[in-house]
Amino acid sequence: MLKPNALLTVLLISALSVSQLFSIDVLVAKEKINYKAKIKLSNLRLKKVKGVRKSCVPITINGLGNDHYISTHFINPGTIICEKDIKIYEKNTVVFNFGNIEIEKEGKLIGETKRYIRIKKPNGRIEKIFKNGSTK
Repeated sequence: MLKPNALLTVLLISALSVSQLFSIDVLVAKEKINYKAKIKLSNLRLKKVKGVRKSCVPITINGLGNDHYISTHFINPGTIICEKDIKIYEKNTVVFNFGNIEIEKEGKLIGETKRYIRIKKPNGRIEKIFKNGSTK
């Protein structure tokens, strides 16, 4: 017959091994991820959890694939990354042709006047580029 301490140890080990069988592998943010920031594997870590919310479909490493993703909102450290938290990154560029010089900037064209062109950068800031090539 097993002693009470040995029986308790066996039960504890078996309970821990059974809980590992029902766990789910998810990706969790290591550090804060800003709004519209690129998602990098160096910012994420793999973690086993017992369960997730009904509204969350967790992302796996295979789910990230070769595409580049950006966050749809601010993500706190330790938060499980769901499908609704990220979207595929689409590169928007604007090409300026100043005669001999052609400049390509990342952003979206907002407006154009006789003196300058306004573009919205991916981080949300608006930049003026004057037609003579200067920024100020």
